[in-house]
Amino acid sequence: MSPRAVVLLSGGLDSATVLAIARHEGFETYALTFRYGQRHQIEVDAARKVAASLGAARHVVLDIDLRAFGGSALTSDLAVPKDRHPSSMSAEIPPTYVPARNTIFLSFALGWAEVLESNDIFIGVNALDYSGYPDCRPEYVAAFERMAQLATRRGVEGQQTLVVHAPLIQLSKADIIRRGMGLGVNFGLTWSCYDPPSDGKPCGHCDACFLRTRGFLEAGVADPGFY
Repeated sequence: MSPRAVVLLSGGLDSATVLAIARHEGFETYALTFRYGQRHQIEVDAARKVAASLGAARHVVLDIDLRAFGGSALTSDLAVPKDRHPSSMSAEIPPTYVPARNTIFLSFALGWAEVLESNDIFIGVNALDYSGYPDCRPEYVAAFERMAQLATRRGVEGQQTLVVHAPLIQLSKADIIRRGMGLGVNFGLTWSCYDPPSDGKPCGHCDACFLRTRGFLEAGVADPGFY
């Protein structure tokens, strides 16, 4: 019987690659996506397609409304930054940072992992193209992993030694794309844009669009999506 793993799946190219990696490493994958009040539904629809394409044993979409707190361009009326120079992306924490989002998401994943009797959570955080997000750093992932051992009954009773897998954390976007393609990820199903216009196509100007476009250019392959 294959070990089970909970995989955080946003519908973007990073999380799709992580889902493929988990499957490749022999895990039975349980994909977890959040409808958290973000600007659009497109990424949730993309996550459903990716989960089906990569054979997730189960895919759960949870509703939590972070618009109640706001504080982010993704969950309020704050403007999404456009056409930023790459050097400025890691110089400050941008308005698209959602307060404590990865901590919230990982906490739900931890709860599901305990129910599944799983020791493994996969997350697609990246410290090279991380756009200034504090919860995408290696030290953050390590800290959550330590906390998780104290947070569950299975951890306290010695039945669970949780590992938070972040296999992309030191890869460039181009390397992530190459890895995903090697594992059969259909990137045409994924979505990256923070702020799509009414026509449902990527804006082409936000940080996420820039990083995706640059990644495919540096990988030397065409983006099979709308980009």
